[in-house]
Amino acid sequence: MEERVMVRSGQWASVVGLGTWQLGADWGEVDGRRALSVLEAAAESGVTFFDTADVYGDGRSEGTIATFLSGRPDLHVLVATKMGRRVEQIPGNYVLDNFRAWNDRSRRNLGVDRIDLVQLHCPPTPVYSSDEVFDALDTLVSEERVAAYGVSVETCAEALTAIARPNVAAVQIILNPFRMKPLLEVLPAAREAGVGIIARVPLASGLLSGRYTRDTVFAADDHRTYNRHGEAFDQGETFSGVDYATGVEAAAEFAALAPEGFTPAQLALRWIIEQPGVTTVIPGARTPEQARANAAAAKLPSLPARTHAAIRELYERRVADQVEHRW
Repeated sequence: MEERVMVRSGQWASVVGLGTWQLGADWGEVDGRRALSVLEAAAESGVTFFDTADVYGDGRSEGTIATFLSGRPDLHVLVATKMGRRVEQIPGNYVLDNFRAWNDRSRRNLGVDRIDLVQLHCPPTPVYSSDEVFDALDTLVSEERVAAYGVSVETCAEALTAIARPNVAAVQIILNPFRMKPLLEVLPAAREAGVGIIARVPLASGLLSGRYTRDTVFAADDHRTYNRHGEAFDQGETFSGVDYATGVEAAAEFAALAPEGFTPAQLALRWIIEQPGVTTVIPGARTPEQARANAAAAKLPSLPARTHAAIRELYERRVADQVEHRW
């Protein structure tokens, strides 16, 4: 699979990575054996970038990755984790002592002495403007606790603030055919600065797979049930912030745009891969079959210009007014 470089850190990632939120929690239950089989299917399909977080299953996702990689010493996988969501979300918690404690825990969970890439996990907006925060992250690098660091953001404004920091290696941001605002300023700024772009929520929490209807019922412990209106965390993380009824209708139109040989999900992933400045896109997968299908998007033909134009028209007509003013 094609790999792309995060210029500032010199680290490489497959253009399709694997997001592992669903292997920890908040998407319904996934048993341990199934989780390991998902990681195996992704790796065998050429995926060399796994994204996780200390809060996914309170460390379960990190531990599952460690278990898998310990049994596959032949693999080279860049593992990115995130920190900061296990405490009250106030800027005062983002200090060096806490960073070291969080880092110690993630290194234990992952079974490594140094983490490849650690990301602040959608912290309060003032954190991005704090010199002390980024000095503390630099300290983690100098202490060889982490090889590089980045941020995961909710808004384009947060992304631009982070990109201006000289040692930020990567910005993780929601980008998909229902969230196009990052194309305007964030991706060009990242390309200019040599900052990697990790595109998350690429299928709009599954909407863009075309599998859901107005009558679909999600499990009670699935964030698509309990966070539709931002009850637990930022609403933009669930269905990309699009109203569910609108999203289902727009997703049906989107599915009809898939060229022959593409599933709707692969169309969404291929669209993201083709945006200049994207380093890797990190769809989740609950089954090995989903992991393989997602990875296959990297080898599909480039989308014709008319398909790009039709996707843009659908976004502007059905979705843009719901999301652009918020994120």
